[in-house]
Amino acid sequence: MQTTFSVTAGDFTKAGTASSQIKRMLKQLGVPQHTIKRIIVALFEAEVNVIAHSFGGEVQCEVTPEKVFVRVVDTGPGIPNLSLAMKEGWSTASEQVREMGYGAGMGLPNIKKSADILEIDTAANNHTDIRMTFYLNGDNQ
Repeated sequence: MQTTFSVTAGDFTKAGTASSQIKRMLKQLGVPQHTIKRIIVALFEAEVNVIAHSFGGEVQCEVTPEKVFVRVVDTGPGIPNLSLAMKEGWSTASEQVREMGYGAGMGLPNIKKSADILEIDTAANNHTDIRMTFYLNGDNQ
């Protein structure tokens, strides 16, 4: 099963829309609750990053009997220093984003902790492509 959602830059009123709908779908498919929680934590963080830092993007989710694969791709401007962005507490969020309760610098670290496999392709002045794999059989293959 596959599904795709658009994510609009700067529209925090829609933060969590894709993750909520994917959560509902995963429950209907019988994915274990502890796995759903890991997926939704990672997906929500990625979704908010697209809203806060990009020009917009999309969330793609594919569910197979073995795994859930989630891809979040934005249209730029990319992450200039991925090593710094992976450190807890490091953030480039604007003051406005921080005032809304986002931008604490935990997004990518939380994604890394939640996913069985995390791959990120990004560069300054380019798009960011985050690929997360969550295994359903309990083995982190």
